[in-house]
Amino acid sequence: MISALGLAISRAFRKAAPDPFVIAIVLTLLTAILAATFGRTLPPWNEGRLIALLDAWRADGGLWQFLKFGMQMCLILVTGHALASASPVRAVIDRLAKIPRSTAAAAGLVGLVACVGGIVNWGLGLIVGALLAREVGRSLDARGIRAHYPLICAAGYMGLLVWHGGFSGSAPLTMTTTQGARAVQLQEYVGDGVPLMTTIGSSMNLFVTGGLLVGIPLLLMVLAPRNDADTQPIDQFEVDVTERPASLRPATTLERVERSWVIAWLLAIPLVLALIRYVGVSGLGRLDLNTINVTMMALGLILHGSPKAYMEAATQGVRGCAGIIVQFPLYAGIMAMMKEAGLVEMIAEGFTRIGNETTIPLLSFLSAGVINLFVPSGGGQWGIQGPVVLETGLSVGIPPGRMIMAVAYGDQLTNMLQPFWALPLLGITGVKARDIVGYTSVVMVFAGVWMGIGLLIF
Repeated sequence: MISALGLAISRAFRKAAPDPFVIAIVLTLLTAILAATFGRTLPPWNEGRLIALLDAWRADGGLWQFLKFGMQMCLILVTGHALASASPVRAVIDRLAKIPRSTAAAAGLVGLVACVGGIVNWGLGLIVGALLAREVGRSLDARGIRAHYPLICAAGYMGLLVWHGGFSGSAPLTMTTTQGARAVQLQEYVGDGVPLMTTIGSSMNLFVTGGLLVGIPLLLMVLAPRNDADTQPIDQFEVDVTERPASLRPATTLERVERSWVIAWLLAIPLVLALIRYVGVSGLGRLDLNTINVTMMALGLILHGSPKAYMEAATQGVRGCAGIIVQFPLYAGIMAMMKEAGLVEMIAEGFTRIGNETTIPLLSFLSAGVINLFVPSGGGQWGIQGPVVLETGLSVGIPPGRMIMAVAYGDQLTNMLQPFWALPLLGITGVKARDIVGYTSVVMVFAGVWMGIGLLIF
């Protein structure tokens, strides 16, 4: 029954779901209409309401406000891709790809690996999930096993459903610093920062993320089509067949320098020392996005063993950034319009106004899920919604860590409907967003119920 439901929903999305760039354009127009119509902080129509909205959209605080954050996201993706492309990591991927003997086994395995990778780092989980999905599809096809490739690729996207409960979650990491705490302007509530032990390391998050780590692969296995006639093997998709370049023996002194592990370690060692210094001074509970990037880059350089090999892998990873680079300004503009018009506060307050000490985290979670459809950026969304939900939590005595994770869970939940972060996976696997969103939406419903239970009982 669940398998048939998944097939029906997947077919519906394949017929109706547009390209992610089209979605970004449509959301920009929709936000402008909603902001102009319902915005409570904009001037009246006869005093330049539309002009104020246009100025907010195109200004440095609009389209271009996330250039720094966008660079951090690109680095997470590129360093994650480079690490996943290192020979030791790829050898593990190739070996894992030979294990499954059915669509169900393949989807479960890919989903589990993607989730584990996503907990470590969202970029790593996304890229490892995509690479493993593609290699599993190829392996099954080479062995003459007919498999449903879209479901396997959807499984590769599951890291984006658990990432905020792991070590690269934007909101929890942002709030570990004094600067992040000051940004919400509630020093008496969050002090000089919120330690990770009260967010990512909390018993609530261990329950929620641990349950997802088990439940998601099992559900993916159940969603596998029973009949071969319902499957779409990998040969029905335009998958990149470019082979990894063979390592050539350096012929000149310059090439030997470019391929030298010594040169790679000249950067890797200072990066490791900087990481050790940071952890020694600030502690593991204060990891931030920049520290995650330092860690990923250092590991990538060490495993690739040369600056040339690392840059080749990074260059391939940059291709996945195209959608981020082009679409991120649009979503920054959407957020600017929502902020200028007070829409985020209206949505957040509308949900939390009807809640109490028990239900406010759940309602904040739901509002975050809605807002993420317009602003698919954990850090960017937290910058606007964070102060609202924390102030609400302060008013009824809810610990800040719980409110932070409520927003974080909502942000990651609707990634399964919002294909923005799936762009790199789509490029690697050759599928379209419409091929996978039907399945990711089914998993989203299960995950949403599980997250809601966690927010209510802890």
